[in-house]
Amino acid sequence: MTTALLTHPDGFDHDTPPGHPEQVARLDAVLGALETMDLLRIKAPLAAEADLLRVHPKSYLDDLRADTPEHGRRQIDADTWLSPGSLGAAWRAAGAAIRAVDIVLTGKAANAFCAMRPPGHHAERETAMGFCLLGNVAAAAKHALDHHGLSRVAIIDFDVHHGNGTQDLVEDDPRILFCSTHEMPLYPGTGEPSDTGPHGTVVNVALPAGTDGPGLLAVLEDKVFPRVAAHRPELILVSAGFDAHRADPLAGLMLEAADFAAITARICDLAETFCAGRVVSALEGGYDLGALADCAAAHVSILEERGR
Repeated sequence: MTTALLTHPDGFDHDTPPGHPEQVARLDAVLGALETMDLLRIKAPLAAEADLLRVHPKSYLDDLRADTPEHGRRQIDADTWLSPGSLGAAWRAAGAAIRAVDIVLTGKAANAFCAMRPPGHHAERETAMGFCLLGNVAAAAKHALDHHGLSRVAIIDFDVHHGNGTQDLVEDDPRILFCSTHEMPLYPGTGEPSDTGPHGTVVNVALPAGTDGPGLLAVLEDKVFPRVAAHRPELILVSAGFDAHRADPLAGLMLEAADFAAITARICDLAETFCAGRVVSALEGGYDLGALADCAAAHVSILEERGR
């Protein structure tokens, strides 16, 4: 067995303004860090419309198409932009996560990492925001349940920002456990621990600025991993944001690359216990390029080690 890496050159075609944190160079940094690893490299497909319609209404997808400029860029909120190549990139980012589920659940790889942009965990049902256009991980979770017939999946989101979009897209489905650890106060201002969703299947853990890796791991061991174990997932999906690194310009947590390796190892432990090691991880945030490269390498190195 091996670890699959799903990516596509279209990820470079989502063009944001000079100085924007969610820049093309992010994908260069990640892919460069993974270049020498022995991974099963797969081109990310475009997501099928039916898969996206599990999480977004057709009217929203049509609005994205209508708002996409033929030339230049169009700003759709304070942080989020569309360019002529944005929809191809976004559809492939969602398609990567969905195809990764297929690959892992059919035994073609032990686990998978999706190196695509734009990220997805802020995209709500009918709202693009926070650099995100489509709910990549949410669409993958629904695909695992509805197409592959799983009964339970878990999503672990360790991006430094609350995964408000993913929560919006999955909280109505009791088959999905959604767990988010995030700095608070911080964008987007959601994710209070008291918000557990309509079925109690949402776990929001707020972290104060300055939390380091051992502190975050202790919180995960106390508040997140027991809930994952109780849910007994048949697949674990990860929203892998690396913006909790101490060098990241958009937040104030204090993790190092080695901390992401330790967290990934514990997620893999859970997956080995409950779902034959099946983990699908998708890139979310991480805006210091050097830190992003180091963290992605640390994360995928653990997946590769466990996938042998």
